[in-house]
Amino acid sequence: MSPHTRSVNNNGSVNAAILSSLLDQLSKLPPAAIYSIVFLLVFGEAALFIGFVLPGETAVVIAGAIASTGAINVVWLCVLVVVAAILGDSVGYLVGSRYGQKLLTLPVIRHRQGQIHSALDTLRRRGPIYVFIGRFTAFLRAVMPGLAGMSKMHYRSFLGANAAGGLLWGVGFTLLGYFAGHALHKVEKYASWATIGLFVVIVAAVTWRHQRTKRKERALNAAWEAAHPEDQLPTE
Repeated sequence: MSPHTRSVNNNGSVNAAILSSLLDQLSKLPPAAIYSIVFLLVFGEAALFIGFVLPGETAVVIAGAIASTGAINVVWLCVLVVVAAILGDSVGYLVGSRYGQKLLTLPVIRHRQGQIHSALDTLRRRGPIYVFIGRFTAFLRAVMPGLAGMSKMHYRSFLGANAAGGLLWGVGFTLLGYFAGHALHKVEKYASWATIGLFVVIVAAVTWRHQRTKRKERALNAAWEAAHPEDQLPTE
């Protein structure tokens, strides 16, 4: 192996080691604390609308990676994430059903009227299928339960779609983090710049997709506001 190749591999290993070290530090938290934090973040995503600040899937993937270190049990983590998702969305549904239009005056929602009305319209047309699909989109995951309650969708229909989506989403993203954590430990041992470069490309692609979605959201909201100036909510 040439000196240059050894240098590339060494530098790649250092970058992977930094990520691995971060996971190791998080793994030092008591298991009960990790489980509690993940449960509260996933539960509160729709029940408390914290999904606008921190998407629950981020916490789930990180927790899955921590589980790959053996600090927590991946099976129990899957169960906890699924239960938290279903319970949190059920609370969001009940809040929407009880408070209805008052939800639209919340500061975190009132500037997203275009998205909200578009989601409500699609929800009325597609029903439970849209509830299931919404589980895999950050914005819809945070507001869909409340909107389903506002639209007077039958709770049994909502629960079936919500449970199916919560099961697939919870297990899927937990295992994604779990296997990514295992891969990271291998990367730490065998990493090269090509491997690190792949991680950079993935991060860049996710960032681009996020920014593209944000631009579409702003355009949708601006179009709705321009078409419905009489329906604008007060900013104070």
